[in-house]
Amino acid sequence: MKRALAVAACAAAAAGARSAVRRVAEFRPVEPDVPPVDLDGLDADAAAGRLAELIRIPTVSSRNPAEVDAAAFARFRARLAELYPGTHEALEREVLGDGALLYRWRGTSDDDPLVLMAHYDVVPVAGQDWSRDPFSGLVEDGVVHGRGAIDDKGSLVAILEAVEALVTAGFTPRRDVWLSFGNDEEIAGVGAQLAVAALTGRGIRPWAVLDEGGAVVSGMFPGVPGQVAVVGLAEKGLLDVELTTTDPGGHASSPTRNGAPARLARAILAIEANPFPARLDDVVLGMVDAVGRHASGPLHAVFAHAGRLRPLLAAVLSRASREANALVRTTVAVTRLQGSPAANVLATTARAHLNIRIALGETVGSTVARLRRVIDDPAVRLDVVSGNDPSPVSRADNAAYALVAAAAKAAYPDAAVAPYLMVQASDARHFSQVCDSVYRFMPFDVTREELAALHAADERISVAALHRGAGFFRHLIRSL
Repeated sequence: MKRALAVAACAAAAAGARSAVRRVAEFRPVEPDVPPVDLDGLDADAAAGRLAELIRIPTVSSRNPAEVDAAAFARFRARLAELYPGTHEALEREVLGDGALLYRWRGTSDDDPLVLMAHYDVVPVAGQDWSRDPFSGLVEDGVVHGRGAIDDKGSLVAILEAVEALVTAGFTPRRDVWLSFGNDEEIAGVGAQLAVAALTGRGIRPWAVLDEGGAVVSGMFPGVPGQVAVVGLAEKGLLDVELTTTDPGGHASSPTRNGAPARLARAILAIEANPFPARLDDVVLGMVDAVGRHASGPLHAVFAHAGRLRPLLAAVLSRASREANALVRTTVAVTRLQGSPAANVLATTARAHLNIRIALGETVGSTVARLRRVIDDPAVRLDVVSGNDPSPVSRADNAAYALVAAAAKAAYPDAAVAPYLMVQASDARHFSQVCDSVYRFMPFDVTREELAALHAADERISVAALHRGAGFFRHLIRSL
């Protein structure tokens, strides 16, 4: 196993010509030849039952502290200790801030540790049309239903199933393994930052970090019929902006031309008509290169020359689907609109909230500057609510990436493994400041419909995927 990992790491290193931003465009790893994961000793039905119990505890996040049920979060932490007694006896646990959990599993060496991440807060369900009670934790026809099934209690349970099984068997990892479970990821809170600060304050620099992100998908890439395990090397930046226009107002029976709502609407339409340019960054190019070698027909030849066809491929991907478009450009979504509080009163203020995901190569500053140029109206005020630049790009030419890729291949032998740009935000970005090997991968094979249910109605995960995910984490820890 270790020899296979070394071969994979060396092959990737030889192929990768790194620049200051780790040019993964040259990423051409040899897919490791590893035996399938051993699922013996991992009880799929019991794991599903434990996930169901944790789904029933509604740990819903909110930026308004008055809307947070602190008792539910405390109940979740207490139940976690009851469901995984071996883990809580063998590992050291501390609670950070309002409820972030940090565990240390001491290894046999002084080598830098592995950090496995997940979060146990979930998004609200209000206004969504669920076919089942979102907090029932119903296990039906081989599927676990409920809010958090995939995002992200599923990952948390898969990690703990693996750790519990290994602890029970008397296993001790070679490296320290830290478990960082956030309580406020969905509101871009501070739990993960506290974990980073705790490790940094103790002089600990992670060898590798693994958090939620890419998954094992099918039918997402044109010409590639089989499974693809996409491992995130980076994530886009996140920017929230408010556009505001004002007017004297008055009675709606005597409207004025070019009032506040009309000027705001023109600004929104200008942004819609002038999208950010589509570009194929190095991470996405690495994904196209890796996945393309599994394509059939003419697409194989196209993908084989991806480096020379960047502008063309960027244009093609931008039109292929919503998901593909998000990979190649900075995206702007208008998520909230506000005008007059009364039906017969002219708006004195009109406001729009923009949720923006910043592509690699751009920054908060360059994004705001372009928005101002596109709107081209000094009467439209632009305020940055919050923002962070895209994360650094993690390495794909080292033993840490080879380990994750090999575990993914062992869990899903028929899948191609490829780098990936995560278009959402995660707690992993905080660890990118102290580690150059931060990866974003959920070891679950999920359908397009299951992915679409994230943050939406009818979120669910199959019992088989949860089971194989636990096998992935156990294989990963055993292979350190």
